[in-house]
This record gives sequence, structure tokens and C-alpha cells, in this order.
Amino acid sequence: MVPSVERQQRCLLCLDCMLTSTQPFGIHVPPLYMVVSWRTRTWTKTYNKTMRENSNPLLRIKEVVLYIKQQMLEVSPAAERLRYILNEDDDMPTPTLFTEMDTLQREGDELEWKESARWVKFEEKVEEGGERWSKPHVSTLSLHSLFELRTCLQTGTVLLDLDGYSLPQIVDDIIERQIEEGMISHDLREKISFVLLRKHRHQTKKPIHRSLADIGKSSSSTSHAQSRSMNDIADTPSTDQLKNKFMKKIPRDAEASNVLVGEVDFLNKPFVAFVRLAQATTLGGLTEVPVPTRFLFILLGPQGKAKSYNEIGRAIATLMVDDLFSDVAYKARDREDLIAGIDEFLDEVIVLPPGEWDPKIRIEPPKKVPSADKRLGMSNRLSNTYKGQKAVLGEELAFTGRFCGGLYLDIKRKLPWFPSDFYEGFHIQSISAVLFIYLGCITNAITFGGLLGDATDNYQGVMESFLGTALAGSVFCFFGGQPLIILSSTGPILIFEKLLFEFSKSNSIDYMELRLWIGMHSCLQCFILVATDASYIIKYMTRFTEEGFSSLISFIFISDAIKKMVGAFKYYPINTDFKPDYVTTYKCECLAPDPKLATLQLQTCFVYTLDWSQLSKKECVKYGGSLVGKSCKYVPDLALMSFILFFGTYSMTVSLKKFKFSRYFPTKLRKLISDFSIFMSIMTFVGLDMLMGLKTPKLIVPTEFKPTRPGRGWLVMPFGKNPWWVYLASFVPALLVTILIFMDQQISAVIVNRKENKLKKGCGYHLDLFWVGVLMATCSFLGLPWYVAATVISIAHIDSLKMESESSAPGEQPQFLGVREQRVTGILVFVLTGVSIFLAPVLKFIPMPVLYGVFLYMGVASLSGIQFWDRIKLYMMPSKHQPDFTYLRHVPLRRVHLFTLIQITCLAVLWVLKSTFLAIIFPVMILGLMVVRKMLDMVFSQHDLAWVDDLLPEKEKKKKDDDKKKGKGKEKEKEKKKPKPDDNEEEVRNSSFFCPLQD
Repeated sequence: MVPSVERQQRCLLCLDCMLTSTQPFGIHVPPLYMVVSWRTRTWTKTYNKTMRENSNPLLRIKEVVLYIKQQMLEVSPAAERLRYILNEDDDMPTPTLFTEMDTLQREGDELEWKESARWVKFEEKVEEGGERWSKPHVSTLSLHSLFELRTCLQTGTVLLDLDGYSLPQIVDDIIERQIEEGMISHDLREKISFVLLRKHRHQTKKPIHRSLADIGKSSSSTSHAQSRSMNDIADTPSTDQLKNKFMKKIPRDAEASNVLVGEVDFLNKPFVAFVRLAQATTLGGLTEVPVPTRFLFILLGPQGKAKSYNEIGRAIATLMVDDLFSDVAYKARDREDLIAGIDEFLDEVIVLPPGEWDPKIRIEPPKKVPSADKRLGMSNRLSNTYKGQKAVLGEELAFTGRFCGGLYLDIKRKLPWFPSDFYEGFHIQSISAVLFIYLGCITNAITFGGLLGDATDNYQGVMESFLGTALAGSVFCFFGGQPLIILSSTGPILIFEKLLFEFSKSNSIDYMELRLWIGMHSCLQCFILVATDASYIIKYMTRFTEEGFSSLISFIFISDAIKKMVGAFKYYPINTDFKPDYVTTYKCECLAPDPKLATLQLQTCFVYTLDWSQLSKKECVKYGGSLVGKSCKYVPDLALMSFILFFGTYSMTVSLKKFKFSRYFPTKLRKLISDFSIFMSIMTFVGLDMLMGLKTPKLIVPTEFKPTRPGRGWLVMPFGKNPWWVYLASFVPALLVTILIFMDQQISAVIVNRKENKLKKGCGYHLDLFWVGVLMATCSFLGLPWYVAATVISIAHIDSLKMESESSAPGEQPQFLGVREQRVTGILVFVLTGVSIFLAPVLKFIPMPVLYGVFLYMGVASLSGIQFWDRIKLYMMPSKHQPDFTYLRHVPLRRVHLFTLIQITCLAVLWVLKSTFLAIIFPVMILGLMVVRKMLDMVFSQHDLAWVDDLLPEKEKKKKDDDKKKGKGKEKEKEKKKPKPDDNEEEVRNSSFFCPLQD
């Protein structure tokens, strides 16, 4: 039995005495035993932990008592009863309830039930015109109606697990029960039965004028549902019910809850019944859709209170779609359990003052509904860990202590998912992701290939960049531990290549051979890191380090895109001096050079034979001619057109990406437009460029499969060109490359594997590093660039593969489900990159400003969801306009600003250093961020850091160790001071107080 409120209050008094008493407990044990035995399931784990950590029995008991008292004060009796009813160990989910409310209407001399509202998760009303449903909205109930509903359930008939096969039989059982209990007289049986078995008219009529979004859909019947007989309800569902398209919005396993309310002239007191059928049964034409009915609520009352009856009906209908109350309705054993469900609902109800809020306003459904578990207090409120603390990484980064132990676990974890990594990639969303990431990869390959060519005297160029990207990326996506990661060249690697080439050139060392040995040493060092589980260090990278690194890479993408766009204005300056009214005076002529000043070669070959007026501008200057005229310095406004293409691509992509949240067109079309937003934007502005016909800078792709530098082969030989000591000395620069690759790769992997992305197939940090090392050696032998995880492109890859739930219930917002984890998109992207040399005739029409716009979008999009960026924006917001971030509720704003300022300072230092030759020590900078984060423990409290950042693992462990040491020290001191335990204490140890809490 569940203890009463009075008994719980007595137990609280006993608990107070136990906490203040210094003597052993005796008389207080029995009432406490009753409470504890009732709450055993909830408190067993906490009790066992407390008993293990404290060897003093007196202190152990007091700690348990304090915990029990706090739990009793924090959880209401109704919530405790529901926790007992629902049984936390029962994992059987209850079906979704479709609730329909019908009101009794009089049509002439005939009575009929007319549908007035329905619920799946949110309420929909029949509008006053009777032609359409309202928008789904949150039900707003009056507090008075909830109390009246509670009274109805207390005084009315409650039939649980009734065997019912038809509505007439159910109605007869209800009336019979009320007659037996003396609630109604026998002469009312026929009248009540006659009213309850009238026909039901459902709202299936469609308006004549429909929106474009509805055209093309097969409409429901344009007439009211007719029952088989005009005198009673239909025994089987009608054709309109079976063809109702609203069934698409209801889950397959759903059951119905029917609410019937109305006023009649033959009753002098309300007729109330709540029925739960033992098995859900289809009751003919009772429900709008052919869903089996499980619950019935009937309220008939005297005339004059129709509004009150209607509000009571809305109250019970809203309760039936409440997650917690619906569970109670399915598992209730008696009337009191239902009353407890209403009491718990009343505990959580929020009242809006009528003078400060218009009840006619319909509240839009929220984007996310909190879990009902919080209402029962199922979470451990006394947990010492903070909610903002980073989830402990599992075995992905566990230090095994065995040779290649982490690599073995990665392979073991990823191997079962290998088949699904391929067949799950065959989805229309993957096409959009491939096109988007492909264009980003080839743009990146061309950019870095050109820079590498300039830095290495064409030993590595665009062709090597294309081939290396295709080879490294496809191999990594096929065999890597996290195939969502995209490999690419990075800025620090480019700087290292440049410095290495200059060193080789100045010291007469063969660059390609030296680079090969550095790559082999780096590969070996990566293998050592994998074998020793060195990825364990990633556990110490908190949000502070991750966000600093991610923000830096994002800002680099944004700044590079803007720099390239600004460069177009320098190359094609805007004609500010051009005056259209004087266009007739604009001309430019090429004049031949003075024969006396011309060279001998020009005199003999060109001066007397060329028609100087027909030469182009470049030819005129080349042969020594002079340009004369006002239009000689004319430059077409290609910069303006390039800016239109650049900004238009970015803005259109952002707009189309958000189009799925708009109100126009059906859901599937909006989602399709959102998924293909980047591709549609690119094609739109490529078409605009072709239509204008201006010679904007276009994408340049190699057309021949050969090394960029003439005379260079595809294979680099390891011996013969450098002294023997170079092969050993290359170990030192290789160490710097290894640190660079390790930090860049693993931080990008941590960002990709964030818990916010809801990845389900696990990580593979050691396996990723292993393949990066293999590719280092392979690319070194082939003379191809080195590749590592590209943070921004990888984030864009994840963003393009995000999955959302299809909103089944009207008004329900789509929820983020996770990412489509597969290998197909990555492999296709890099295969297309490899064959791009054969697609040159097509790719040459893509303007570079369009791709710069894609780069800008990728940089900006990767900033979304970063807490650091949100905190920066808080500087420019007044307090009253700041969003309701969780950390602002727990950390003072000045402390938040201080933490953000430190991050901004670190980011500025990183930005300055990366712009100089010191960028080669980029990995050391990231380690510096970790050192700064460690020092923040001296500036901020652990509470503040837990909310704005993550706690360091060693800090948490050290804290536990300190607590244990303190506890042991105190126990030893007390053992010395306290006398030998007497018989009463021994009795307490062996008493039945502990029995119900044992495992």
C-alpha cells in the first residue's frame, strides 16, 4: 500500500529526529521502514553507493536519512504514487492516443453527435464556419474545468478493463452500473441509451477554395459522413472513415479515446462515466478515423451548462494526450490512480492571469517538448555531477594498456556496421551531399594546388592536388573509422611545404627525396601513436579548445572567401571616370613606334609590314606601340558581376536552406528544396553568368593526366640524390609534421563526433590515425600533397546529411534524429574529384565567384551551434533581449563575458601567429590552448566551468580522490576518539532498517 499524506508527514518528523539525534535509532525504524519499502526501487542505488563510501554506520544512516528526507520534500505525493503505478522497470511503451470530442447537437427534431475537436498531440478545433480545422495549437484549459473534471471522476462511474465489443453493449454496461450504484433511476435507461446511440457526424467537409499546396491531392469526401441508419450509430466504419487522409498523421499502433459531452432535458444531475476497454475495439462510426477505441468519457448533464460541459470535455481530452496521464490511464488499477494522475497534472499546471493574457490567443506548438520523466523526478537531484559536464567518452578513447588495444577495439566496433555503411547511403539526400561537398573539394584542391605550385616551383601543383585528394579521400572513406570526415590539404601543411622547399633549395638537397623520408618517418611515428593509444590525450580537450580550433578554421574560410572577392575588385577595377554622355569621344588607337627609336629587329620585321590599327592591346604593347585615347584604360565592370555571383550564391543558399521552415508548399517539397539548396543556388548563378555573357573568372581544371612539372615522374625514389645522413636527420622535421597531423586530425574528429550530432555507429580515433599515417607514406612515394581532416568541410558534410523526424501529429515540430552515417557520399565525392580532369569541358563554365560564395557559406554555417559564437553576440545585446541560454541561468553574466574575452584573446593570438611563418608550430598553439584551459581552473569555479565549458577528467578524478582521503582521515580520527561500539549500535547494524534497500 502507498503511505497516506498524513503518514508521510509523520515519517518526516521521524526523519528530523533521526538527523538531530546523537543516540542510536530504535523507535523510529518502523515508520521509516514503511516509507523506504515503498520507495525501494528509486533509492537502492544511492543507498548502496553511500554505504560503500562510508564505513561508519552512524554516519551512513544519517546520510541515507538526509537523502530520503530531501526526496520526500522535493517529490509530491501524487508524483510518488504515479512513480509507483507506472513502475520504472516497465519498458513497454503505451500506444499513441487519438482523441476526438463530439458534442450533442439538435438538428430540428433529431439529435446527433457532431465532432467539435480532435487531438493527436495538440488540439484542432472545427472553426465556426464548419468548413475547416483550425491550426494545431496548445490546449488552454481553465483551472475550474480541471477541478470539475476531478469531481466528475470522483463521483461518476469508472469502469476499468471492461469487455466491450460494440457501443450498444458498452452503453448498457455503463447504465447498468449506474443503476446498481443508485446514481440514476431505472426509468432513465432508455432515454440515456437513445441519446448515446445517435449517429455521429464527422468533420470531413473540405472548403471549395483550396490553396495551391492542396491541389493535386486526392481530397476527402465533400459530404458529411452518413450512418447506415438514421436512428442509431453505424456498426462498421463508413467509406469516408476508411478513405480519410488524416490517417497519415496517426501512427499505425494508435488507439482512440472518445469524449462525448452534451446537455439533455431529462436529467437533473450529471451522468458521468469513464471507461477503459480491456481490448481496443473498432466501434463503427464512433470515430472520425478507423482507429480502435480504448477509452470512453461520457458527460451528459442538465440544460444551461453547455459551456461548462464543453470545457470539461476539453480538459479530459487534453489529459488523454498527455504522455504521463495516458500512461496512468492505461495502468490505473482503480479510481484513486486516475485522481492521482489529475493531481500530478494540477501540480504542473501554470496559470495565466486573465487580465494580462487573452484566452482567445492560440499558442503555437513548441519546437521541443520536455520529457515527462522530469515531472516524476526520475533524475537524481542530488547528483554531484553538473548538467553542463561533458559526457564521459566511452571506450573510443579508453587507455587499454595493450599493444594496439585501441586500434583493435575500433576495428571491432566498426566492422559490424560496415555493410550498413553502404546500403544506408542510397538515399536522395546523399545526392545533394555529394554535389555540395564535391564542389567544395575541387575548389579547395584547385586553390591549394595553385598555392603549392607557387611554393614548390611546380613540384606539386593542381594535377597532384586533384589526384592526391581523390586517392587519399576515397581510401580513408572506405577504410577509416569515421567516414564522415573529409580529408584535405590545410594551411599549416602548405607553410611547412614552402619552408621545406626553401631549405632544400638553399642547401642543395633534393626536395622530393627529403620529403619522401619525412613522410615515411611521420608514418612510422603515427603507427607508434596508434600502438600506444596516444589518442587518449583527446579526453583533455574541452569545449574551450574545440571551439577555439573550430572557430579559427571557420574564420579562415570566411576571410579567404572575402579576400578572393576583394582581389577581383583589384584585378577588374570599377570605372568611376566613365561618363555615358561622352561615349562618342571614347576611343583607343595603337600608334606605331618611331622608326628611329625602334630596334633593328622591329625595323626589319614589323614596322613596315604591320597594320598597327588592327593590333590588340596586348600586341600593341608587346611590339613597342603606344595606346592613345580616353578609353584605353577602360576595364569592364566584371568586379560588380563577380560580387553579384558571390553574394547571390551565398544568400540564396542560406534562404533555401531555411525554406523547410517556411509556410509554403507541402513538407516533402520544402525538405527537397532545402536539401538541394546549394546545388540549386550554384546552377542558378551559373545560368545567370552564361546569360550575361561576361568573361568572369572561371574554374580552371587540368585537361591532361601528367605531372605539373615537366620531367618529374609519378614515383619518387628513396635513394641516390641526398647524403645518407639526410635519411636519419629527416626524423626531426617529421616529428613536427606528426604533431601537426595528430592534433589537426584528432581535434577535427572530436568536433565531428560531438554528442550533439547523435552519431550511433561509434568513433574510430585510432583507426583514423592509422590510415592517415598509411596515406602519408603513399602520397610521399607518389609525390602528392599530404592530407589531414578538414574541419569546415567535414562539418558541412555532416550538416548536409542530418536527418529529421517526419512530423506525424499535426503541429508537431520535426526533431533532429541524427546523421545519415555511411561511406557512399565520401567515396563518390573523391571519385568525382579524380575524374574531374575529364569533366573540364563542363566545369569550365562555373565562375570562381560562385565557388567563393560556397566557401563563405561553409565558413558561416560551421559557426552555427558553437557556444563561443553565441557568447560573442551577447556583448552586443542588452540583457532583456538575450536568449534564454541554460548557462546564463547558472553563471553570472560578467563571468560569462570574462570567459568569452579570454577565448577571443586566444583566438586573436592564434590568428596573428598563423599569418606569419610561425604557423608551422600550429600544433603547439593548440597545446597552448589546453594549457590556458588548465589555468582557467584557478580563475573560475568548477560550477561555472561545468556550465560554460567541460570539466577536465583529471580534475574530477582528483576531487574524488581528495574526498576519499578526507573521509578516511576523519574516520581514523573518530576511531581514535570514539569508544567501543555498544550493543545498541550493533543492533542498529543488524536491524531490518537496511533490509528493503539491499540489492
